[in-house]
Amino acid sequence: MSDNQKHTLNPEKWIDLYADYLYNYAVTRVDDNDFAKDLVQETFFSGLKGKESFRGEASERTWLVSILKRKIIDHYRKINSVKGKKEVRMNFYSEGDKKGSWLEKAVPREWGNEGDKDIENSELKMVLEHCIHNLPEKYRMVFLLKTIQNYETEEICNELGISTSNLWVIIHRARLQLRKCLEENWYKN
Repeated sequence: MSDNQKHTLNPEKWIDLYADYLYNYAVTRVDDNDFAKDLVQETFFSGLKGKESFRGEASERTWLVSILKRKIIDHYRKINSVKGKKEVRMNFYSEGDKKGSWLEKAVPREWGNEGDKDIENSELKMVLEHCIHNLPEKYRMVFLLKTIQNYETEEICNELGISTSNLWVIIHRARLQLRKCLEENWYKN
């Protein structure tokens, strides 16, 4: 395209030309089909409202994608703001006659006795420590370094002379053994 040729807008064709592309772009960034559709609709609406601001320097699609990007950024800013966090909806029940959601700030807090919770937590801690202690030495060492002490994978591999894939196999096996131990020693019905 030459320097003096400008792009033009053709809103009548936006849905046919760009809806699928914009939807795919949005859904990969918000991971919610319905919300992605809403974002595309808002993008088209904003494009129509602001078509006078289109200078023709970018293609129609690029311009619409930039509008969509701003909508996605605004969404994440809102949910990460103090006010937005208070407005985040939490699923209460997803099915049945009790289907619904709560605003996060209105979710009922537990009414249980804090003393019972403290006792339960200390008992769980003792069982977990017992289960970790009973892991094979290499499993215990890798699990503690990676999961509890947050060492980098490369650091652990270099220190212990193991490959990355071996580290993840060990972590997986350690977790399976911990789960089994916790089920046998803690989650008794």
